[in-house]
Amino acid sequence: MKKTSVDPVLALEAKMMVALAFRNGPIEDLHAGKVCPTCSADSAYSRISDEEMKGIMKAAVNAVYSLLWKKENDGSAYAKSLLLGARYTERWDDPE
Repeated sequence: MKKTSVDPVLALEAKMMVALAFRNGPIEDLHAGKVCPTCSADSAYSRISDEEMKGIMKAAVNAVYSLLWKKENDGSAYAKSLLLGARYTERWDDPE
């Protein structure tokens, strides 16, 4: 299968939205915590509870909705949000 080229502008926008929707939400609180010495090396154990996952997904949906609403209704606010997201994504890989 031939690999298609990635649109760099769209790739950057995607990374900024992920930073705003996921990285800066409840998952960052989980990531910032101490490593569990009992289960950290064993991928068979869940590291995120159902309640935590629900909170992460809810925060992500709310953030993406807010970004899409701004894109459609307030271009200036959308651009400002993406600039904030860009601060976190400078070293992130592009999408494949």
